[in-house]
Amino acid sequence: MVDQSERGPGDGGVRRALRRAATGRALDVDEASTLLTARGAALEELLGIAGAIRDAGLRDAGRPGVVTYSKKVFIPLTRLCRDRCHYCTFATVPHRLPAAFLDRDEVLAIARAGAAQGCKEALFTLGDRPEERWPAARQWLEERGYGSTLDYVRACAVAVLEETGLLPHLNPGVLSWAELQRLKPVAPSMGMMLETTATRLWSEPGGPHYGSPDKEPAVRLRVLDDAGRVGVPFTTGILIGIGETLAERVDAIFAMRRTHREYGHLQEVIVQNFRAKPDTAMRGMPDAELHDLAATVAVARVLLGPKARIQAPPNLIAGEYDLLLRAGIDDWGGVSPVTPDHVNPERPWPQLDELASRTAAAGFTLRERLTVYPEYVQAGEPWLDARLLPHVTALADPATGLAVETARPVGRPWQEPDETFGGRTDLHATIDTAGRTDDRRGDFDHVYGDWAEVAAKAAVPPARAGVEDGPAPEAGSAVRAGRQATAGSGDADLRVGLRLAAEDPAALLEPRHTDAALALFGADGQALDELCRTADELRRSAVGDDVTYVVNRNINFSNVCYVGCRFCAFAQRERDADAYRLSVEQVADRAQEAWEAGAGEVCLQGGIDPKLPVTIYADLVRAIKARVPQMHVHAFSPMEIVTAAAKAGVSVREWLAGLREAGLDTIPGTAAEILDDEVRWVLTKGKLPTAAWVEVVSTAHELGIRSSSTMMYGHVDHPAHWLAHFRVLAGVQDRTGGFTEFVALPFVHTNAPIYLAGIARPGPTWRENRVVHAMARVLLHGRIDNIQCSWVKLGDAGTAELLRSGCNDLGGTLMEETISRMAGSGNGSARTEEQLRAIAAAAGRPARRRTTAYGHITA
Repeated sequence: MVDQSERGPGDGGVRRALRRAATGRALDVDEASTLLTARGAALEELLGIAGAIRDAGLRDAGRPGVVTYSKKVFIPLTRLCRDRCHYCTFATVPHRLPAAFLDRDEVLAIARAGAAQGCKEALFTLGDRPEERWPAARQWLEERGYGSTLDYVRACAVAVLEETGLLPHLNPGVLSWAELQRLKPVAPSMGMMLETTATRLWSEPGGPHYGSPDKEPAVRLRVLDDAGRVGVPFTTGILIGIGETLAERVDAIFAMRRTHREYGHLQEVIVQNFRAKPDTAMRGMPDAELHDLAATVAVARVLLGPKARIQAPPNLIAGEYDLLLRAGIDDWGGVSPVTPDHVNPERPWPQLDELASRTAAAGFTLRERLTVYPEYVQAGEPWLDARLLPHVTALADPATGLAVETARPVGRPWQEPDETFGGRTDLHATIDTAGRTDDRRGDFDHVYGDWAEVAAKAAVPPARAGVEDGPAPEAGSAVRAGRQATAGSGDADLRVGLRLAAEDPAALLEPRHTDAALALFGADGQALDELCRTADELRRSAVGDDVTYVVNRNINFSNVCYVGCRFCAFAQRERDADAYRLSVEQVADRAQEAWEAGAGEVCLQGGIDPKLPVTIYADLVRAIKARVPQMHVHAFSPMEIVTAAAKAGVSVREWLAGLREAGLDTIPGTAAEILDDEVRWVLTKGKLPTAAWVEVVSTAHELGIRSSSTMMYGHVDHPAHWLAHFRVLAGVQDRTGGFTEFVALPFVHTNAPIYLAGIARPGPTWRENRVVHAMARVLLHGRIDNIQCSWVKLGDAGTAELLRSGCNDLGGTLMEETISRMAGSGNGSARTEEQLRAIAAAAGRPARRRTTAYGHITA
């Protein structure tokens, strides 16, 4: 019951905020914070508003009046943790445990007991990276052949799937983008509580999270974003009453709303009240008051909207079921008839019969769901890995996506699906005749995230400070100087830049010459002409006058992809008219045709296709080498490599070594776009971050697998981003020496989703094309000798002009080219050797054929 003696609606601010909420008006932080203070009649009004929003959402979802829960077992894989949260009794020390981890048999025993009772979820809860703090944890893992806690989590999840059929929900704490990629194939859902965005509660002595590296709010927010980029149905939430202010509490709700709007991946939001525990540093703190909890749930419902699934743990609410249901929850979370709540062992879960009756008393029907929410079950790909689909569909009602309550989990093989090939496999040829079926995918409005959120992120005014980062940062330097980059560049900076370009070009990458470098990127007229002449003189001194090219064939073996890159017009859904997959045999056939036509290289790249078996990458290489042993195989972007390695459960190094053994020669340095994560997360919903790109190419170089390097420009980027990108490339080259060339890739806008959504500009200007290619020669002088211009994107006349502006290479004959043509490039898909020689002749230069690694080919 609500205490009617508490403060009522007399506060004018509360009344104004209630009026705005009741009429569907957007609330700001101050208004939402004010609503958290509602008590008495004002709280009743707030609960009514929130409940109505929840009810509308349930009607729209096709399950009016249904409140859900998941029947689960709780698997406390390890209670060791590297963090020191001051309210936690779950984490402990090694000498209080019989072993650092539950062993595999113990995990399976819990899962089997749950399966026998009809449970369908196996909740893995554990401390963050205990091996980094506790030698006992590290020793336990090493003795059993595991390199990390996450390796063991993955292995146990697979065992549970295969031997019991329960669906793992993983809560291993803070995860990187690559780690999320690696765990996604073994768990339909994952989770991590945001808890709070109040940094002071982490950074200041005495705060509840002080001394806990994984509780830094910025780190946890990054995990939420990365989970969205990877496409993981994700559970998160806030913990109230730990010392946060009301504004800080609301800020956390806004943060969750932002990431969900952009990626659509937050399957549920938990609003949990702090309950003090004995033997903790916060044992004397008062519990969060239940009316405070109800107000917070209601405000979360108002802010997150009708489609959000909001949960309050039923064992922490002191029997106030009706209060929380009126506040707007629609889920009770996981409840176990088998295991205790190991995080809150002093507060047992209610019996399912009681939960059902208390829910019914409030006018709702209790229904069982799976660990992954119905919307994601019914959507399937890209949310669920193909290897998990049989396990999920065996337990799900196809009509609702909820659990079939009478279903009993049964262990099933965790394996690749049957291979299916076909579709529009002649797209490489018909793209130049019939063209593409439509200018956009059928799921354009939602697969790329909320376009309004993307536009807002793209429009954030950049700051200049980031360009002062070191000369060769490891990963994205968060350069934000974009729009002002050339505006503030005076004639003096331009003169200095032109002098350095001629006398000491590599110095322009140094932070002290940032202004001069940015001035050169803004050059026009006579200054641009001078820059291009200087670049051409540097080209002559580095590689001579020969214009080189390679005779090759592009083979894009699948265009099915659900990553959601917002610039990409190539990716299709499996059911789209233009979608296709080539079999290994078909790829080998095309490689043989290329060899017979005189090619010495095939370049293989494809979409991140969830239904291709993880073995296909090595199989493709082996098949080509078996057919044409001398064919150079230049294959697989860093994005393909990192996702395949994650899917296989091995390191990038191990995966690349296996491809090298299969016969892989070099890799394309594509998927770089702009090596600055702020730009990348506008351009690409789920692509690998800068650090992962650097790791892949650096590891490849260390293994003797050389690569090209690229930059796509002319979309939502600016000159300071280009400068940062070149600094990253220079840093990698200084360490490895593995780049064979640099390829500047002008953005082709025509069918690009981010352009069709009105966010990106329509590709670079001709001035920008000239300056980027010339600056590539200048900035990379002494590091990367070969600068390539793309006839596919620039056309023959444009390419000839850039051969006079620092470039020395034309790329390849290609024979087929689908990616740029799907984006709307009008320059065809192939060139003969004669045509490439004609482009060189138009630039007044001789041409010669080369190998992939720029070796000479003797006639």
